[in-house]
Amino acid sequence: MRLAVFVGLLIALAIACIASVMFGVRSISIEDAIAAIGGATETAEQAAASTRLPRTVMALLVGAALAMSGATLQGITRNPLADPGIFGVLSGASLAVVTGIAFFGLSRPIPTMIAAMAGSLAATVFVYFVGSLGRGGATPLKLALSGAATAAAASSLVSAILLPRADVMDQFRFWQIGSVGGA
Repeated sequence: MRLAVFVGLLIALAIACIASVMFGVRSISIEDAIAAIGGATETAEQAAASTRLPRTVMALLVGAALAMSGATLQGITRNPLADPGIFGVLSGASLAVVTGIAFFGLSRPIPTMIAAMAGSLAATVFVYFVGSLGRGGATPLKLALSGAATAAAASSLVSAILLPRADVMDQFRFWQIGSVGGA
């Protein structure tokens, strides 16, 4: 059963990769997409598809990294429902990025990534500290509850900073959604 699910997921991944190469500003046929994946660039369609390969590879790598980080978070917290949103990691990163954009003029990618990592680290340390208080230390339930409270508080602060500043909201929205188009 597990092997059948694994094979089915690999087939779905292959279809998604081919679709990623097929669709863009100019749609191409499946034959040209498969040929471009194989390295062909004889026709204009195949050349267009070959320029889309880096974004497809980048999306695969980012997806694999997110899967590994999610599995690690679930393993460390001993909670199969662990999620960066529930544990406040995402809200901490968002608060740091919004603060950096609004008050310190962050606009370049590397400083923004550093701010996001610092914010997520601060939120993680805070959630672990609060979840460790009391009897029994850091239990999965206490970590989830402290993470949810931290996420709610940080999200409220993000909204308070963003509401009066439309320009910051646009920059933040682009950071939050992300893109692999420039890969």
